[in-house]
Order: sequence, then C-alpha cells, then structure tokens
Amino acid sequence: MLIHLHDEIENGQAVTLQKRANSADATLLGAVEWGTVLSFSLTVPRRMGAAAAVLRIAPDGGETQDLPLTFTGRAESLDTYTLDLDTAALCGARGSGLFYYEFLLVRGWDTLFSQTVNNADITFDTESRDKFRLLVYEKGYDTPAWFRGATMYHIFLDRFFCGEGETDLHGDAQINPDWHHGSPQYARKNGDALANNVFFGGNLWGVAQKLDYLASLGVTVLYLSPVFKAYSNHRYDTGDYERIDSILGGEAAFDHLIKEAHARGMRVILDGVFNHTGDDSRYFNRRGSYEEVGAYQSPSSPYFKWFSFRSYPDSYDCWWNIEILPRLNHANEDCRHYFTAPGGIVERWLKRGADGWRLDVADELSDDFLDEMRQTAKEATGGEALIIGEVWENAADKIAYGKRRRYFGGRQLDSVMNYPFRNAALALIKDGDAETFYHILTEIYASYPRAVCHSLMNLLGTHDTERILTVLGDHGAGEELCNDELAHLRLDPKAKAEAVERLKLAAALQFTVFGVPSVYYGDEAGLQGYHDPFCRMPFPWGEEDEELQAHYRALGNLRRMHPCLATGEFRFLEHGNDSIAYERARDGDRLIVLASMGEAHTFSLGRRYKNALSGEELPTKITLRRGEYVILDAGK
Repeated sequence: MLIHLHDEIENGQAVTLQKRANSADATLLGAVEWGTVLSFSLTVPRRMGAAAAVLRIAPDGGETQDLPLTFTGRAESLDTYTLDLDTAALCGARGSGLFYYEFLLVRGWDTLFSQTVNNADITFDTESRDKFRLLVYEKGYDTPAWFRGATMYHIFLDRFFCGEGETDLHGDAQINPDWHHGSPQYARKNGDALANNVFFGGNLWGVAQKLDYLASLGVTVLYLSPVFKAYSNHRYDTGDYERIDSILGGEAAFDHLIKEAHARGMRVILDGVFNHTGDDSRYFNRRGSYEEVGAYQSPSSPYFKWFSFRSYPDSYDCWWNIEILPRLNHANEDCRHYFTAPGGIVERWLKRGADGWRLDVADELSDDFLDEMRQTAKEATGGEALIIGEVWENAADKIAYGKRRRYFGGRQLDSVMNYPFRNAALALIKDGDAETFYHILTEIYASYPRAVCHSLMNLLGTHDTERILTVLGDHGAGEELCNDELAHLRLDPKAKAEAVERLKLAAALQFTVFGVPSVYYGDEAGLQGYHDPFCRMPFPWGEEDEELQAHYRALGNLRRMHPCLATGEFRFLEHGNDSIAYERARDGDRLIVLASMGEAHTFSLGRRYKNALSGEELPTKITLRRGEYVILDAGK
C-alpha cells in the first residue's frame, strides 16, 4: 500500500482535522450544500497543553463568532475535540454563503491559531493568519451529468480545417492560402494596432468533416471559438450576435455541424463574448458597415444606452482600453436582457442546438447578468445547458474589480477554465516541484463544490497562452526575440523530443485528475507557437506527430473505459519534493497515477497491478526516473 505522507502524524505530535458531512467523510471538502451538518473532529497532542478548543468563524465581511468544541475523548497522548456545525443555521434564510474560519487552541500561557496553505492541511502558530474557507451553496445546485467524464476539444475555427461548403468573405477580409507554412498576421511590436483581417479559411464545414478524427481521440465535447459575424479572424469583436459568420459557412454550416455532432453523441459549446462588442458592429457601428444606426452614430440609436460614453462620440468605455472593443453596459436592462431574457441570444442559440456556453471574461460580467443567464439557460434546456466561465484563479472566493464573486453559490456557473491546473502541471514538469502541484490541486478541490470539481475544464493551453509543447521545450530561446523572429521559431529536434515526453506526462495528468480535459486543437498533433497570435497556427494536417496522437487516443480511451474518471473521488496517496501519487476511485473502478521528477523514486505498491494504458503487468515495486510516470489499473 502506498504511504499516505500527508496523513501521517509526524512522530505522533501533529494536530489532525477530520470533517464529516451528514455522516460521510468530508475531510477534503470546503464546499457543502445548504442544510448540511458539518462535523469537525480535532485531535490534539496532549503535550501542546491545550485547555480548550474553539472554532472562530465569520461570514465574508461580517462579524466573527466563537463556538467552543466539546472535549470528547482521550487516547494515549491525544485529546479529541468535536463540534457539529449546522449550515442552515449558519446561513439563515440566505440559502448560501461564504465563510472564513480558524481553530484556536487555548492554553494557560497563550493561544495557538490554525493555519492552512491549501484549505485542507492544518498547522498551528502563535498568530492568526491563513484561515480556512467554507462555501455553502444553495440546496439543489448541480452541474450537467453529461459533462462529467467528457473529453473536450477546443477549436480555433479559422485555423482548424477548410471544409467543403459555401462560405463568403465580407468587407476587406483576405485569405492567406499558405496553410502549412504561412504565419498568422501579427504586429511588429506587441501592443501595436493590428487589423486581424487575414484569414486562413477554416470553417464550420471543416469541423463537421473532421468529426470522425475527433471521435478517434475520444472527444465528446466541442468548444468552438466565437462563431458570430465579426470583422476579425478571432471574432472576439462581435458584429452581430444573431448571425453566424458567413466566412464560417453561416447558419447552414452551423446547423449541419450541430446535426452531425449530435449524431455522434458529441455536444457543442459556444464562446459567449457578452462583455463587449466590436466597434464595427450593428450595435456600435463606428465604421458605418451596418444599415442600422449604431450608438457611435447617433444618441437616438436604440443602442446608445448600451454603451458608456465619457465624451460623445470618441471617448467611451472599452475592454482594457482597446477602442475597437467598446464595453457593453449591462446595467442597462434592455442591453442585458437582449442576452439573458427568455428568447434572447443565450436561449436562441441553445434552442438552435448548442449545448452550452463558455463565457469570455466572466469576471467582468455582472451578478445580475450571470443570475439571469443561468436561469434562462437552465429553464430552456431542462437544466442540461452547461455554463463555463473564463476565470484564471481560484473562483471560490475571487475578488474581481473590488467585488467578491459568488460563481458557485448556486445561481451562476457550472464550471470554470482550470488555469490553476496548468500552473500546477508546469510547476511539476518544468520545475520538478511536486509540493506546489499538491498544494494547488488540493486547494482547488477543497474549495469547490464536488459537482464543480467533476466539471472543471482542465487545460494546458488555449488561444491566450503559448503552445504547451513550446512551453515544455523552450529553455529561453524565445526570450527577448522580436515578433518577426518568433513567427518562425520552432524547437530544435532535441528540444522537441524532450517536450513530447514532457507533454505525454502533462496530458496523462490532465486526463486523470478531477474534471474534464480540454485539448487545444493541434496540441495532440505537436503544434508549436509562442504568444498570441503564434499559438494560433493552422492545424498541421498530414504532418502530425503520430506518437503524440497515439498517446492522446490512448488517454481518450482510458476515459471511456473508467467511470472513476467521471465521478470518482480524488485522493493524493503520496507527495514528496519531486514525486506524486494519487488515485481516482469509484465503486469497483480505481486508477492510481505515479510520477517522478527526481533522479529516481521507488514506489512500493504492496501487490501487482497492470499498466492501464498498455495492459502490461507490473512488479510490486516500481522505480521511476525523471519525467517518468505510470497509470495503474488498481481495480478495487
């Protein structure tokens, strides 16, 4: 049996904390449903001299209250204190809430205060500092069951595949015909203005034509970059939320893709860019491209109050002060309800066949917007629509623009883009830092509702980050280079080979931790690239890295074969400075993942297991060297 390092009581002298929720183990839970009775059990070495134990708890921004724990037992040199906390009484009629708490050990000469670095592990010090968080979410809050156990594929549409079907360029859009060797349009210097009007021609027809390829990877969910009419090739500058871009094939291609995807059991998630529009849009119409009078053209426009002007017409609120992206004013009900009300944009495209939304810059969408959107989306689909937010940090208690967000209280998001996982994986694989990997994942899982953990969008790269293969193989070669150089810089053969091996480990982690892996198009084919727009190169059809593709296919099959990866529990079995072991388990299905980033680390298994990817029977002791890993089929 693997050693549970984090559960050990060093020399029998550490304080341990156990939690139970409605009689079930909840030691690693920091989010519970309203009405849950949370039972704390604190075991304290007698040599610490504690005369009493107290729980000090406060609602976010509210007053603290002290609740004494009851002394309930003594065994050898340990004392046990317990407390039952009724979350219904704690929250009152609000039905949800965010709380911060700590334990106090009262001694004759001073008081010790609990500390936690990851919302799960506990130590004590003489000062009050890092508190635990407790999120109480609304009764009945859940996430769509169909998403659990899925494998997601993130497609940047212009660069995936040019399919056969009718399309139409608009405005001054241009096509770059050099799919395999052309570079995306880029500014000479980061921050300079860029038209983004050069396209490679990928479209929705092309996605439909490649569905069998995606199915071979085990993909069950497509996440599409923006599909609505826009000026740019990335379409985060929406021109018309009611029209699919004709360059992508328009409504006919959209309907065709939805039909073909659903026929294969695949779901389709759309990118909701609802915080801002493009200046070249029917709503703002700065360039006069639309017949409808836009807010920029006249204060009498029906859209005038949808935007906030400081000095009309040329000074207005924009996203990150980028003037081609005027910010929508969601305090205006007409503007907000255009998206969130029954019959609005959110419901319209769900009814048309989309299965959910990924919300761009979710931190900048108001609570009213998110509350209304969720209600409409869930009512329109019988609760089946999926809502994912772009949040880069821990979303359980994030403060954005000076305001605490309540994404997981029960009325807003189902999931978030799990950027912390990416940070954890890079810390482990690039820096050999298993402790950071352990603490990041433990904090996320001990902060989110369990249904959210099962639905996390686990990513290694997106259209906003450098390609993961480049990150894993570049050792500073890209630093200080200009865009003219980065546009064509690729890893040398030795660096690429190293990066491929590192990516295999990263993907193995991505596919086996809590949540859903989201593969950024081309990562499985060995696509490289530095920062935006070089991370958006065309898919290398005919030039794929077949070794990587085979690895991703094996991982996709692993998810199909093992229900523990859908709703199984996650538990670290071992974490050292440069090695980790964790398990996923549900009923009779159990997988164990071992990885080492040190010179060599030996795992003692206690019995023989099979390699879950190869079927090979393994010895009872396994020694892994730097960068090596194995996934064990552990059964019961």
